[in-house]
Amino acid sequence: MSAQYQLIDKLVRSAKGDTRRGLLRVGAAYAALVGWLYQDAGDMDGAHFWRGVTQEIAMRSRDPHLIGYSLVNQAQVRTDLGDGPAVVDLCEAALDDANRLVPKVRIMALQQQAHGASLNGDRGAVDLLIDQADGLLALVDDDLPWGNACRRTPGYLEVQRATCYGRLGLGAEAVSLWEQVLDIVPETARRDRGVYLARTPRRRQGRANQTRR
Repeated sequence: MSAQYQLIDKLVRSAKGDTRRGLLRVGAAYAALVGWLYQDAGDMDGAHFWRGVTQEIAMRSRDPHLIGYSLVNQAQVRTDLGDGPAVVDLCEAALDDANRLVPKVRIMALQQQAHGASLNGDRGAVDLLIDQADGLLALVDDDLPWGNACRRTPGYLEVQRATCYGRLGLGAEAVSLWEQVLDIVPETARRDRGVYLARTPRRRQGRANQTRR
């Protein structure tokens, strides 16, 4: 993926007009994916670097949707670093001109801001933000090739809410939501099911008890 991005970067330098803008948009999407792969692997230095590349090329593209997406990408890194105030700042910046953004980007920013609120210990804000995002789900109809988890992942927003509840220490509420989510996640989605089971407080407690024995 990084080699493909490097090729796009070289092509951008000689391209002009609509071709150049198109390459910038593709480059931003590739850089975002590379950043996600680093973050998913736990390499936060690599993730931080590629999220920065995503933001730079998104700004150069002048595409408001990509710019908002790049800010959410940065907020995702800050979430994993436990920096709640920074997460909220970045998501609020993405939503500054929300009327210009397609619903998908607004949903991404709202749910990520909910993660920031959970890091800040604010359950009320978590529920408000997730509910606002839920009100936009039916409006997602763009053909942008990136950021489509909200329409391809069963129970996407309840996954975010359950994760926030777990972070807030709301074990019973989190377990109830995870059970609802697991009921609708297909058995073939093994990675997602594994992640969700690992986040379930009851499962984590069971592993801790086994370790103590």
